[in-house]
Amino acid sequence: MLRFVVSRLLQLVVICFLISIFAFLLVHLLPGNPAKTILGADYTPATYASLLKQLGLNKNLLEQYTTWVTNIFHGNLGQSYITKQAVTNALAVAVPIDLELIVVSQVLALLVAIPMALVAALRPNRIFDRIATTSSFGMLSLPAFVIGPILVLVLAVNLKWLPATGFDRLSQGFGPNLKSVLLPSVTLAIGSITVYYRLLRADLIATLQEDYVTMARSKGLSTRYILLRHVLRPSSFSLLAGAGISIGTLFTGAFVVELLFQLPGIGYQLVTAIYGNDYLMVQGMALVAAVAFVVVNFAVDFLLTVLDPRVRRA
Repeated sequence: MLRFVVSRLLQLVVICFLISIFAFLLVHLLPGNPAKTILGADYTPATYASLLKQLGLNKNLLEQYTTWVTNIFHGNLGQSYITKQAVTNALAVAVPIDLELIVVSQVLALLVAIPMALVAALRPNRIFDRIATTSSFGMLSLPAFVIGPILVLVLAVNLKWLPATGFDRLSQGFGPNLKSVLLPSVTLAIGSITVYYRLLRADLIATLQEDYVTMARSKGLSTRYILLRHVLRPSSFSLLAGAGISIGTLFTGAFVVELLFQLPGIGYQLVTAIYGNDYLMVQGMALVAAVAFVVVNFAVDFLLTVLDPRVRRA
């Protein structure tokens, strides 16, 4: 077990190192020039050369990268050329929003998907299973930019149950915070429900055919006990792997929902920075999002080894 963890940690370090290189080079692939963007109408060859020296952009790429990585280890991701805001301050605003969206949406998705899969797997190809499977196809075909406006129209505009846009932090009260995050979370959860339901249903049906399940039934154990005690855990590997990928992608993949509901999360700020040629903000946000994705999948990989030791030998 220790060897496996050390091996995975070394892989994590190498991947994060490669991510840092790509994130650093990303700025040099963007159109335009940060120094010219900052100077605007004040651009002259003299002011341009002075600003390049001030920003350290007159050095070669290796020196720039070394300085950038050193600053990162000191908690400094740089400062926006456009707004003068520190990247870490922008992340301090964005990360809690993304974390709350991820937690609430995934809890909602699991609360719906797991009972649906359990009922459908017990009676495959029956009425409930057919309805749930057909509905999942329909939900999977609806992107967030379609689901979101429908929910806003029904729940915010017509029924006035929830606010259409904006975000209230927990410091402003649990009730207002939950109301502000519920619509975007439901929008994100619908796609996850479909994936989780289909993954878990398929694994549950396969596990229910195992000999040890037949033996448990012959002992007179209740169906509920068999499902929760003997079937759910060995059937949850695909679900856990799918959840890891889903959670990782939500750090930036939720930008459509964040734009729709005006939530200043990482995705929203990253898109805004790209359109504004805010190079350092793009660099910092992309780095944090990519590392978060890798770390989440590393954690899921570790949990899979705890649930099933055979993974270590794979």
